[in-house]
Amino acid sequence: MLNVAFKSLLLALFLTSSAMVAKAADTDLVKVPSPHSVKQTADNLVAAVEKAGAKVFARVDHAAGGKSVDMEIPANQVVIFGNPKLGTPVIRDAPEAGLDLPIRVAIIETDNGTILVYHAPASLAAAHGLPADHPSIGKMTGALKNLTAKASE
Repeated sequence: MLNVAFKSLLLALFLTSSAMVAKAADTDLVKVPSPHSVKQTADNLVAAVEKAGAKVFARVDHAAGGKSVDMEIPANQVVIFGNPKLGTPVIRDAPEAGLDLPIRVAIIETDNGTILVYHAPASLAAAHGLPADHPSIGKMTGALKNLTAKASE
C-alpha cells in the first residue's frame, strides 16, 4: 500500500513539474497579431529594423523550403536581425548566448491570421545565467516590442 502511495506521489510531482515547465515555455514566447500577410509583415519588420539602425542578417522562407521538396505548409518566414551594441555585451557576459543571437522573429500564417512570434529576451537571460536586469536584455525587450508593433501596424 505504501508503494502505491509513493508511486502516486512521484507521478503527481512529475505531472506538476511538467506542467510548470510547459507553462514557463508558454510565457517565453511573445505573440503579436498582424492584420497583414506574412510577406507584408516580414517586409514591414525588415524596414523597421533597418530604419532603427540594426542589421538584417537573413530572411528564411520555410514555406518556400517546403515547396522545394513538394511539401506544403502555411506561409512562415523568419527574420534574423540584431544590433551589435545590444548583443555583444550579452555574448561577452554569457558566450553561449551566441546560440540565441542574433534575434529571430517568426512570422506565421495561422487559422486566426498572421502572428509574429519571438522568445522574450528575459528567457534568453534566464537560459544563459544572466541577471534579469542586464542592461542589454531590457533594451532588447523594448526594441522587440517596438519593432514588432511597427511590423504589425
